[in-house]
Amino acid sequence: MKALMLGTAALLWLPSFLLLLYLLQVDLNYLFFLFKNISPYFWSALGISLCVGLSVVGAAWGIFITGSSLVGAAIREPRITSKNLISIIFCEAVAIYGVIVAIILQTKVEAVKPNEDGSYGLAAANAGYAILGAGSVTGWANLACGLSVGIVGSSAALSDAANSTLFVKILVVEIFASALGLFGVIIGIIMAGNASFTAQS
Repeated sequence: MKALMLGTAALLWLPSFLLLLYLLQVDLNYLFFLFKNISPYFWSALGISLCVGLSVVGAAWGIFITGSSLVGAAIREPRITSKNLISIIFCEAVAIYGVIVAIILQTKVEAVKPNEDGSYGLAAANAGYAILGAGSVTGWANLACGLSVGIVGSSAALSDAANSTLFVKILVVEIFASALGLFGVIIGIIMAGNASFTAQS
């Protein structure tokens, strides 16, 4: 239920933000001017921090959900402890995905001198936005992946405690849930592939 509420809130924030801008009669030209003059290094740092931060939150949340169910069910059926640790490993892999992509994104950041008016060239702005987008996609995908792996891993532990023949069947579902994080990693790497601060504008 909490995951559904989180997903609904994530889907509704952008339309709500746009409606708020319309109702407050915000000068969009001035808003675009502000975004244009923010340093691309800020956008890069924000993208990298979102990549790591959201991935770690997803991993921690998944481990919390799976671990609590695993420990609780293991009190009654101690045999489930060892093989259900794979759910914890899948959750931890989500954080590793985020760290790997963050390292790749960090290698894209290069020092560029600003123009005389303090602005940056088109290539630098493009690279900053690309790194922001790549980090955001990877972070949010890993957050969803950590939640789904945690919920399925919790179900796997409880089902295994009740009936040991169900473990392998639920493990297949958990593998598909963990693939969500890889999708985010692949798209993030593709988005940041051509990002270059020093490219000719």
